[in-house]
Amino acid sequence: MIPTKVDSISTTTIREKGLESIVDWFDQHEKSFYTLGWSYLMNQQQIEELFYQSIKKVQKELPRYKKETSVETWVTSIFISICRELSHNRKLPDSEENQPRQDLFKALDRLKLSEKEAILLTYVKGLSKEEVEHLLQVPVIKVKELLFSGIQSIRKELGYGSTFNGCKEFHKDYIDYLERTLDRSKKIDLEIHIYHCRECQEDLATFQDVMLTMLDLTETFQDLHVPSGFMDNVKAKLAEEEKQRKQKNKKRKRKGLIFASLFALLMGIGYFTGVFTNIYYSWKEEDQQLSAFLQQGLGERLNLEAESDGVKIKIRGAIADDIQTIIFYEIEGTNKDNQYVLNYDDGVYVENKYEIMSREAYLGYDPPNLESNINPQEKNVYRGKMSLLPLSKDNGIIKLQITKIQKLDRNSTDQEMEYETGEWNFEIPVTKEPSVEYALDEKTEVEGIPVRFDKLTIAPTTTLLQYSINNSQSKKRIETLNIDYLKVNNKKAKPNFDGGSYSDIPQDMNWTTIQTNFEPLLGENPKEVNIKLGSIYLSFEDKKNIELDASQEYPQTFNYAGSTI
Repeated sequence: MIPTKVDSISTTTIREKGLESIVDWFDQHEKSFYTLGWSYLMNQQQIEELFYQSIKKVQKELPRYKKETSVETWVTSIFISICRELSHNRKLPDSEENQPRQDLFKALDRLKLSEKEAILLTYVKGLSKEEVEHLLQVPVIKVKELLFSGIQSIRKELGYGSTFNGCKEFHKDYIDYLERTLDRSKKIDLEIHIYHCRECQEDLATFQDVMLTMLDLTETFQDLHVPSGFMDNVKAKLAEEEKQRKQKNKKRKRKGLIFASLFALLMGIGYFTGVFTNIYYSWKEEDQQLSAFLQQGLGERLNLEAESDGVKIKIRGAIADDIQTIIFYEIEGTNKDNQYVLNYDDGVYVENKYEIMSREAYLGYDPPNLESNINPQEKNVYRGKMSLLPLSKDNGIIKLQITKIQKLDRNSTDQEMEYETGEWNFEIPVTKEPSVEYALDEKTEVEGIPVRFDKLTIAPTTTLLQYSINNSQSKKRIETLNIDYLKVNNKKAKPNFDGGSYSDIPQDMNWTTIQTNFEPLLGENPKEVNIKLGSIYLSFEDKKNIELDASQEYPQTFNYAGSTI
């Protein structure tokens, strides 16, 4: 049994106090981030939205923060990604700047995004080329190329001409030379060459003029004043969202109290009249999984129905979170002995998948549950659930198209599947429920191989454990690590093998990162996490050369790794 610790610094971000600490951090860095945001958006209302979204994103991503980079660099990377998104719908300011400055802004705005960002981060944010390298995910030499090509484009826009006429082999040294960071030997070679080359003299002179203009741009951005009450507006929006969240939770609790009171009243009436049983079961949801979500105030009970060629499909409910979207369905066939199931990606398609669903998530699998107590009642009715990708938005309408359903045959051993075709279309309203991420701080060794437990995500539909295995050893590797169960606050959750374990997420060098799904732990706030490890599959590298004696009879045997072959 391996107890793990929850990182108190990271997990406080899910509480109100943690959010306030993030807001305070942005308050301290307000000027530099406002300047960067203005260079993308040039609109106060959108910059307020930028700060709001960035604070929320930092709060969500903090458990993933790796301390190899500074907090400011990490936050800047999040800030820039949201700048890019919002700049697609940018609202330009009504007021006009003075003409030279306006020309410079227009020239900057016409650059390729990578060139613009290299210039902004270097000359406006004042970051080193190594920091820009990390943010733009390109090597330093590429950063210099982006700066050179960006300045060349601005030079053209400002009327200095479209091309350089000097010697190309020296272009790469212009920036370092003018910034006085060029190696002494290269500096001497460049100065000797320029002394004899008129074209390079002119190139370097105009390049210097543009770089001086860039310094003016830097001063212009530094002179920007953050409007009075700017952060107050951002805080007000965050406070309003928090208020609505609390009201929603309070409403859920109130519904629970009302239901409990009404339930007690009905119990009293039922004791005397005998009518309680009928009333209770008229309210009860037959699908116990869906019922468990509904009782927690999660998901939505639906009654959507479509029929094609005598087969009815009903959508009974839906629940979504950051991990997946689950659709509860029922299929009723005309033939009383036929049952059908849905098979996603084989006759089932979300028409607007790329508009409302995340394309970075892993799609779970829900095989037919023939042992469920809700299915044997009618032989021509099947009730099941299907996992779809999570929403990329807080809510939306899933446009589900079904053109083929798979026939179930409980007694057949034939591997060939039978299908029924038709056309069933649904528009399913879904609201994404929040998930909570907890950073774990625990390492252990299994058979001498380091295993690291990284993160626990408690979502309404599942519990997700992320862990990593160090397979840097060349002689021995853990191929599979099975977990018996996860215990949170003395509540056990078994692995959900339908959801599977998978490792198609970004990997650290020498570490294989794996995520395993467990049964949902609704409402749990982890104070202690225990993991019971099960079996492992190891692979060993132990080369052995076997010489077969052609003069001897077969079989010939030899020993290897404790076995006779």
